[in-house]
Amino acid sequence: MKPVVLAKPEEGKDVNQVVAATAPVSQRQSQEHLPNQASPAPRQNEKRELLPPELMEIVTPSLKVGATFGTLGLFTGAAAGIIRSAPPALFSVVMGGQMFALGSSYYASRMVALRAFGGENEIRPADKVKASTVAGGVAGMVGGVLRGPKNIVPGIICFSVFGGAGQLLANAINWKPSSESTTEGFLKSKWSPVTFLPDEEYQKILKEKLLRVEVEIAIVDDNIKELRTAEEQSKKQQEDHK
Repeated sequence: MKPVVLAKPEEGKDVNQVVAATAPVSQRQSQEHLPNQASPAPRQNEKRELLPPELMEIVTPSLKVGATFGTLGLFTGAAAGIIRSAPPALFSVVMGGQMFALGSSYYASRMVALRAFGGENEIRPADKVKASTVAGGVAGMVGGVLRGPKNIVPGIICFSVFGGAGQLLANAINWKPSSESTTEGFLKSKWSPVTFLPDEEYQKILKEKLLRVEVEIAIVDDNIKELRTAEEQSKKQQEDHK
């Protein structure tokens, strides 16, 4: 192997340039043909969710509803335990857990059913009844599982009926034409204590009231004129007598 003698670098040249110039031709060609290897960009810490976003949109509100019902069950169970002279803490925990399971399962299954029918904003009232009935059946099944296998079928039947009947009542209360809002639909219903007035009718009523006020003002002006005329005539008659 022949020794390689490196030339002394000239002024203004880098040592690496001199070494590269004295390297063998094959090595220099292989270095020229190599692509520029850019340093990989550092990856940002991406936040990974445990569940898909579509599933989180169902799970999160369902847990909130279940927590609300569970809290209500805690207080109700404590009150029931005190009335029955039983341990309030035990009754509170049991009823709170059951209410949490019923509320969360009902809300989650109802949201899934509504999405299956096309979404809550575009769904028909009849489809809402179907979704609530199915959700009630699921909640009844969950409650039956918690209370024992014998209660599964009665729970499904009872909660399905309650869910469908409750949705029918809600549809009857919130019924409205497609072009009206919920408030307008309620005000136009026979159960409303007040009457809904469109803008045109309200303006017409205001104009009638304004016309009445103008007529009353004109009558008052006429009365004032008559009183002044009568006063002037009485003054003249007194002067004539003098």
